[in-house]
Amino acid sequence: MRRFLILGTLTLAMAAMAFAVPAVWAGSPHFIKVTATISGNTLTVEGKEAGLGNEEQVHIEVTATAECINGGGKHPKAVNKESVSAAGDFPVQNGKADFSLTLTATFKPDCSPPMTVRFSDITVTDTTHGISRSFGSA
Repeated sequence: MRRFLILGTLTLAMAAMAFAVPAVWAGSPHFIKVTATISGNTLTVEGKEAGLGNEEQVHIEVTATAECINGGGKHPKAVNKESVSAAGDFPVQNGKADFSLTLTATFKPDCSPPMTVRFSDITVTDTTHGISRSFGSA
């Protein structure tokens, strides 16, 4: 009788561990590819996040600072600087999520040629898992 009681307790403990361990080993979220491209006053950030567990989607946010730069490479006025951001939910498939977000800077007065827009302090954040990746400028 004692042998059955010990075996029963051991089996129950192993079953409980079998359910608990996968939650711990479910994933290790990380960005494996992130690119930033500029076209005029628009910044597009595309990438892939891997190591995701059994979830339906992730929430990605991108923030950056946009500055209007003159032909001499200088930022002439503080008013020609603004923070921009974009966010979205992206589906997870096979433990990975592809994302693409577009941020557009609008300046008053316009940042027109020969001036150009420079994006700096670009940060990509997965708010679902609390991870970020930062870039200097694009």
